[in-house]
This record gives sequence, structure tokens and C-alpha cells, in this order.
Amino acid sequence: MLKDFFTKPKKRKYATIPSEAAKHDVPEGIMSKCPNCRKILYTKELQKNLKVCNHCGYHHQMNAFERVESFIDEGTFQEFDRQLLSENPLNFPDYLEKLQKDQQKTNMNEAVLTGSGKVNDHQVVIAIMDSTFRMGSMGSVVGEKITRAIEEADKLSVPFIIFTASGGARMQEAVLSLMQMAKTSAALKRFSDNGGLIISIMTHPTTGGVSASFASLGDYNFAEPGALIGFAGRRIIEQTVREELPEDFQTAEFLLKHGQLDAVINRLDLKGTITTVLEIHEQVGELPW
Repeated sequence: MLKDFFTKPKKRKYATIPSEAAKHDVPEGIMSKCPNCRKILYTKELQKNLKVCNHCGYHHQMNAFERVESFIDEGTFQEFDRQLLSENPLNFPDYLEKLQKDQQKTNMNEAVLTGSGKVNDHQVVIAIMDSTFRMGSMGSVVGEKITRAIEEADKLSVPFIIFTASGGARMQEAVLSLMQMAKTSAALKRFSDNGGLIISIMTHPTTGGVSASFASLGDYNFAEPGALIGFAGRRIIEQTVREELPEDFQTAEFLLKHGQLDAVINRLDLKGTITTVLEIHEQVGELPW
């Protein structure tokens, strides 16, 4: 008994901690976590599903080139105005350096990509804002590119489609940025007066001067599920009206409920829905109203 009592216990087996080398066996970026449901997703599977979570339907943000790939027929996209570059008219410190970094990071000249292409064989002119470039902020070149794209759609007599994603006006350009609201809105009015079809698709986020101008001036105003859409921030509005706002305030679903959108469309259904709209207008030959 005493012998057994003083016998040394057997060593317990513990799980080994992976070495630093072992930790890097899994390539970086192979997995993604959904910020909504927190599920772990294979990045390739997420991309195949157009960056829509297959667990909860959350729409991850897409850059402009991913939009082209998912929406425009392969091999038909032709970019406009890649040579246009922003300057620094107000001599804002480090502005040009920040622009250059974003140009290298995104392979874009500005926060909007414009061009022509086909959507299921229907010719269109398209503008796609990209929130990875200066948060999609609206500077002078953004306004100029969108205006030129609208004028090109007018010249070709084809529909104009815009995907918006923006934090609003660009502070480094101050009033010059705000002037783009009037400039793009006037171009859309001329295009509409000539019988042009305007389709606006608001994505997360569409805010500030962008939401107050060209983003809301479509013949059809659509949005992706869960997109934040609004002019001023929630806190500012609550302080102004002195009321607590609904939890879903400024979401696409809230705007649809209150008549500011025509539809909220899942990204997986978007190309098919837009194709149907284009087909209807081709058959009618003119705007139904």
C-alpha cells in the first residue's frame, strides 16, 4: 500500500502547441469571417457566391472591378477616362500623396470606374463607385467622370446604370466637391429629357452629397440588402429632431418601406432583374410615363 502511494504518477499527455512554421501552413486569406453571422467561410466559395454569405445572406463589399466581373458580360467592358487625375486646387496637406497611395492600392485613377459594356447582350454605359478609394468620396474628377459617362450614354442612346458607394463629399476639395452635386444632376436631367433610362443601384454605404444628388435621381432606384443609405449621420439627426430613431433607420429596407426605393434586390438576382428592366424598355421603345 505504502509503495503504491509513493509511486510516481504517470505523466499526462498534453496537446502540443504548433510552432510558428506550422501556423503559416494555412495560406493567409484562404478563410473569411462574416461580420454579420460570424461564420467562417472559404474565401473562394464566398467569391463564387458574389460575396454574399451563404449562411445569413450578408452582402460583403465589392470593389469596382469585382462589380464589372459579376455584372457586365465577359469581354465587353471598355473603360472611359482613365487618364483623368485629381489635382490639389486648395493645397490641402498630403492630399496628392494619399491619392497616389489609393491609385496604387486599387489600380484605379479615382473613386469611380466608368465605361460601356453589355448586360446579357444589352448595351449600357455604367459608372461604379468604389469605397476602397478615399471611401468613395466625391471629388471633382469623380463628378467629371460621371458627367462624361452620362453624356456618352446620351450620345449612344443607351441606358445609364450607376452603382453608388460613398462617404459623401471629399473634404480636401471643399466647395469644389459640393459643386459636383449640381453638375451631375444637371447632366442626368438633360439625359432624362432626351428619353434616357437611368438605373441607380445603391450599395453599402451611400451617404452625404452622393445620396442627395445622382444616387437618388434614377428612373429606378434600387439597393442591395442592408445597405446604409442617408444624408446626415444618425446621431446628428437624433440631436436635431430630439427623438430616438428606429433601429433600422437609414437601411435599404427602411427606405423601401417609406417609398424612397423601388426595390431591394439580392446581389445574386441583380443582373437578371436589371436585364428584365432593360428588356421591358427596349420593347416599349420609350419611357412608359
